[in-house]
Amino acid sequence: MAYKISDACISCGACEGECPTGAISAGASQYVIDADTCIDCGACESACPVSAISAG
Repeated sequence: MAYKISDACISCGACEGECPTGAISAGASQYVIDADTCIDCGACESACPVSAISAG
């Protein structure tokens, strides 16, 4: 299952640079993860300063 970003996202962008597949991008109000590109590595989860990312 792909990782997901919750509404707690503060749009800091810390997760985007950690994603090895480029699955994370800026959305309209917060960052989003493309489930088809996500490889479930968890790099984004540990990079998030507000714990807004979790396994889906």
